[in-house]
Amino acid sequence: MTVGGEVVAALPAPGLLVLLGVTHTDSESVAAALARKIYYLRILADERSCADIGAPLLVVSQFTLYADTAKGRRPSWNAAAPGPVAEPLVQAFAEALRELGADVQTGVFGAAMQVELVNDGPVTLILEL
Repeated sequence: MTVGGEVVAALPAPGLLVLLGVTHTDSESVAAALARKIYYLRILADERSCADIGAPLLVVSQFTLYADTAKGRRPSWNAAAPGPVAEPLVQAFAEALRELGADVQTGVFGAAMQVELVNDGPVTLILEL
């Protein structure tokens, strides 16, 4: 992942890219529960989890996951938490993963990031608690 042409994060081995959307009702306890769910979710080869094989995770804040496109041609971002609310929860999520023993890289909150992804499978899941 690059910001302004500079590499700011990269996974040292195959792992998971976590695009994390935060909404107004999220909390640190939700962030911790979601971190546990993702870290132990058996979605890797041979039904293993990141915890099982030490797979790294790249966490990227992604407010666009809460886009509402029901009306018109411009998405509404009203369901996404504002930066001062979202940023600490993204950090809490990453820290909760680290406390579980995960190797975690993160993006730069609010930056225009260029994220490169090889989607194996492809497998993409949406998780909500």
